[in-house]
Amino acid sequence: MKIFSEDLVEEARIQNHVADLSTATIGEVLLVAQYLEQKTGIPFIRMDQGSPGLPANHYGVEAEKAALDRGVGSQYPAAAGITELKEAAHEFVKAFINIDISARACVPTTGSVAGSFGSFIACTQRIKGKDKVLFIDPGFPIQKSQLRVLGIEWKEFDIFNYRGEKLRDKLEEELKDGEVAAIVYSNPNNPAWICLDESELKIIGELATRYDAIVMEDLAYFCMDYRRDLGHPYQPPFVPTVARYTDNYILMLSSSKIFSYAGQRMALVCISDALFDRHYPAFEERYHDSGIFGPTLIASILYMITSGCTASTQYGYAEMLRLSCEGKINFVEDTREYERRANKMKKIFTDNGFHVVYDRDVNQQVGDGFFFTIGYKNMSGGELLKELLYYGVSCISLSTTGSLQNGVRGCTSRMRDELYPVMEERMKAFNKDHE
Repeated sequence: MKIFSEDLVEEARIQNHVADLSTATIGEVLLVAQYLEQKTGIPFIRMDQGSPGLPANHYGVEAEKAALDRGVGSQYPAAAGITELKEAAHEFVKAFINIDISARACVPTTGSVAGSFGSFIACTQRIKGKDKVLFIDPGFPIQKSQLRVLGIEWKEFDIFNYRGEKLRDKLEEELKDGEVAAIVYSNPNNPAWICLDESELKIIGELATRYDAIVMEDLAYFCMDYRRDLGHPYQPPFVPTVARYTDNYILMLSSSKIFSYAGQRMALVCISDALFDRHYPAFEERYHDSGIFGPTLIASILYMITSGCTASTQYGYAEMLRLSCEGKINFVEDTREYERRANKMKKIFTDNGFHVVYDRDVNQQVGDGFFFTIGYKNMSGGELLKELLYYGVSCISLSTTGSLQNGVRGCTSRMRDELYPVMEERMKAFNKDHE
């Protein structure tokens, strides 16, 4: 039996000015769920927004407090970032990825959203006529929204049928016209939680070099492929990255998930030294600066967006990175709760007629973590999203992420122990009603 009537859900849609629930954004679904929860007092199983569900790392909090007590709040921070954070970032990348990126090329941004926004501008302006972005989907919908704001065109393809060596021909097909300036993906993937393996990253890197495209590798869920024993500084296995196979890369490292520091909006773009120092006449002409990629990105683009990053938060992030390199913070174990939640939640769904949509990587079953994908029979993602709302479960359709598969994305971050039996009862009712 449905928890919320169709009329009540329709009322929530209208009151929150949502045009179509089947294609609703994360924010729109969130508003509808909140409306229904507040009006009825009935708790929702909130699988919509990927906001951290763990406490902020206390080392970062204390370092921020200390920085403010020292008076850093009275001065503008340098556009390129404070020295302590840049050096800690260089060491962190070496410790966990085993890649050398100089401190000068590690640049703080106000979250990876600002990092990708600025990087999209730089990548698509550096060479005239080379101005499109290629998304290896499914992916983070906000990034396409950024391109709409900027007026930048993009290409996309769903990787579902192009895993392993199949990726090479598909990628080359998209790159061969020479118009692609940047290639974007997340690893582990939001929303599918698939992970590109070394062979796939090698293909991406080789073709990025051949066609002079910059790979924007989003590492928001850093070391969160819990199937591997990652997270031990200076010890293999190291985090897989395209940076081993090309000099054309920008790594985006966010504090939001690995340190549960989302509220402070702090991330890094770590740029290969070769790209950081590369000269582009188009930059020199447009910005009347040196035309060098790194300084142009920092001073002529990122600074125009946010005027630098909050100084105290930079000190907090620097401390968390530094202590991670020293082994005093084990952020992988700190976030492993998401793996446990995903395992329980996926079992409840699959026990009640659902299936995991993106269920495999190249040679193994997809892991458990922050996100997962589910489908039900032949329902489209939009249909399933709406139906789940009637049973008090909120999520987003995979169609909004560039996926061509039927299903929805679920997030584990807001799940609580007392909600598992509630969820199980509701999904049993869902399955019975849809037999």
